[in-house]
Amino acid sequence: MILDYKNIAVHYTVSGEGSTVVLLHGFLETVAMWKEIVPEFSRSHQVVCIDLLGHGETDCLGYVHTMEDMAGAVFAVLNHLNIEKGVFIGHSMGGYVALALAEKEPQLFEGLCLMNSTFEDDNEDRKLLRTRANEMAKTNFENLVRMSFANLFATESRISFKSEYNNALQTALNTSVQGYIAANEGMKLRPNRFETFKTLNAHKLIIVGKKDNLINSSCLKNCIENTSIQFEELSEGHMSHIENIPELSYLLLLFIEK
Repeated sequence: MILDYKNIAVHYTVSGEGSTVVLLHGFLETVAMWKEIVPEFSRSHQVVCIDLLGHGETDCLGYVHTMEDMAGAVFAVLNHLNIEKGVFIGHSMGGYVALALAEKEPQLFEGLCLMNSTFEDDNEDRKLLRTRANEMAKTNFENLVRMSFANLFATESRISFKSEYNNALQTALNTSVQGYIAANEGMKLRPNRFETFKTLNAHKLIIVGKKDNLINSSCLKNCIENTSIQFEELSEGHMSHIENIPELSYLLLLFIEK
């Protein structure tokens, strides 16, 4: 389905009936990343998946998509569907978008799971990497994506999940250069949202991968001590929806049915 939002198309899907679960994909992903999870969830819930700005079938708004911009498009879809409350699960960048939405519209949230994601902002090194990547994207996009994509998986996962790896890589390569640059610029600008997450009146969960090179799990654990935030660690890398699907599905089902 398509929603006209600020003169662009925002693509979303709706499956099942019941209380709402909103699934937000990560950087260089689309609603297709949830294909293993949606059938299971939609047996007892209404599941809404949204292509974020510049990804999948959703158009770009410009050359900078802040997390607030992306959250605005998500909110427009939920308004269109008359959704007043739901459980939100955000993978990587999708978690940043969910936090931006939670800061502005906390009443929407019955639960929030940061899946292979964080409430922290980029450090200066990460910001510099994003700036360099955006420059490279203008002239050598395919090689850039291929090089960076390998870091998302645990080493052995690239072999044991070769077909899934190649499919996810192809999705990433299909992202427009503008979508890539705009999202990277937006992630660079995002603030630390620990207070937003900590004080949100909802069930809260962080899921990380033990071999995830992008998330500092020990730092997250220290931050959330003595809070109501649940923490779970899976065995593999950043792409839990591929590398740890049985364990992930189990954890997420428990979470959405709280």
